[in-house]
Amino acid sequence: MTRRLPIIHGITEQDAGPYRLEKLDLEFANGERRLYERLHGRGHGAVAVVPMLDADTVLLVREYAAGVHRYELGLVKGRIDEGETPVQAADRELMEEAGYGARNLVVLRSLTQAPLYMSHSTHLVIARDLYPKRLVGDEPEELEVVPWRLDRLHELILREEFSEGRSIAALFIAREWLQQQ
Repeated sequence: MTRRLPIIHGITEQDAGPYRLEKLDLEFANGERRLYERLHGRGHGAVAVVPMLDADTVLLVREYAAGVHRYELGLVKGRIDEGETPVQAADRELMEEAGYGARNLVVLRSLTQAPLYMSHSTHLVIARDLYPKRLVGDEPEELEVVPWRLDRLHELILREEFSEGRSIAALFIAREWLQQQ
């Protein structure tokens, strides 16, 4: 069934730190009116990088995660700076966080985190043909790089320290894409 999008009668905005909070006055096709809230990021988007050390091994990084106050294992991730493409941002973040550059980078798709109330999306980039190269990043400490074989993905997704949804989804998407190549 195709539904007509709700009519937006008005939008009010307020500052919410790194986000802009919008309140939308919506009218649905059945005449019901509701006030919805959504968050818009202030940046230019983000990237999640699946760095393939070889055909079977992905590089993960372990870094401090303030939201859960522990060290979390996940993919290389970061913001896209003004003027950067997702591919350029992915290569830069890979050099800063994992100490590698990539000769082959492909954007696989975009992922949303919580589309019911956030506009934020992350570009999923697979990086292959890696070579050692380190750039200074904004991390307060050097990140631990952890090689992980994709044929052990079933073990990784059950580890408590590997809980971030974008990283989990990205690895399954990348694994399927690689199998089709």
